[in-house]
Amino acid sequence: MRARPVRVLLLAKGLGRGGMERLISASAPHFDRERVHVEVAYLLARQDAFVEEIRGRGLAVHCLEGGVLPDLSWVWRLRRLVRTGGFGVVHTHSPLPASVARIALARAKPVLMHTEHSVWPRYRVPTYLANAATYGRNAAVVAISQGVADSIRQPRWMYWVSMPRVEVLHHGIDEQLVRSGPEARARARRTLGLADDDVVLGAVGSFTPAKDHRTILEAVRQVTDHHPRLRLVLVGSGPLEARLRAHAVTAGIGERVMFTGSRDDVQEILPAFDAFVISSRYEGLSLALIEALAAGVPAVATTAGGIPEVVTDGREGLLVPPAQPALMANAIDRLLRDPEQRAEMAAQARQRAKCFRIAHAVRRLEDIYDEVLNGR
Repeated sequence: MRARPVRVLLLAKGLGRGGMERLISASAPHFDRERVHVEVAYLLARQDAFVEEIRGRGLAVHCLEGGVLPDLSWVWRLRRLVRTGGFGVVHTHSPLPASVARIALARAKPVLMHTEHSVWPRYRVPTYLANAATYGRNAAVVAISQGVADSIRQPRWMYWVSMPRVEVLHHGIDEQLVRSGPEARARARRTLGLADDDVVLGAVGSFTPAKDHRTILEAVRQVTDHHPRLRLVLVGSGPLEARLRAHAVTAGIGERVMFTGSRDDVQEILPAFDAFVISSRYEGLSLALIEALAAGVPAVATTAGGIPEVVTDGREGLLVPPAQPALMANAIDRLLRDPEQRAEMAAQARQRAKCFRIAHAVRRLEDIYDEVLNGR
């Protein structure tokens, strides 16, 4: 029998507001402390939005204070942390730092594993090549959706790199943190300054090309004539925010669009929405989507990545191809015109969300830590 608890270090590029970072934070309180001892390390000091939350949930957090390239000073701090902390498993969550760590920790000999949060076509060429070339150092890989797992492809010319086993592990949410029902809806609308008779679409995500919020704006523009009380709430921040704000004004829907910035109360405001919208071109597995379903909010979403593994078209929401504003507009219009369909989908959404529980995913992670340490 192996001594307990297993010591595990989670390594991420940053702990800013993103899906991967939220997942680490959500997992923190569910680890069995008698079975595993988990700590977290991250590189970019400026990306620290979740640091205090993770610490408050019982995990030690270490800032390695470095960049990825060309600043590799963090490597020495990582090696020292692994050595002094006695970590048997280093579990990476960001592809480029993971690639460097796989080489840097070769002599330290911890068992390495990796969680793949995004589809490989999304990666820039240097990240893709570095990740692929070092992938064989992983004892195991967890993909957060089948869509992500299917995207993992070694270049044919990297014939010398052996691929580790890849397991699909759908992570999830803590349902107890999600609000739903008439009172939650009224409270959320007051928080956002929305009227009771507003028809509200909501989206949560960073303003980046992969999330393609412009498709949502174009879709909303096309349906405004049929829905005079339509409002769009965009929760998040990112490099494209200024462009999206300008586009909303140019499209004539500036007064209908609310940019809330990043928020700590996403679970509390989800019930304000009549429909949740995702326009992603690339998506691993959206925790915000699962939270929306748990709140009883049906979705209009693209078929990118792992989204169809969460939403069945016509059941919990409506699915459309990525980068198709007209098709998204049609789906939004269909959903908003039919309150009975929305109510039925809302009930199905709540049921579907129960399939994605973070505690179940953490139990499986703990099993994988045991398996890789035992060489299985």
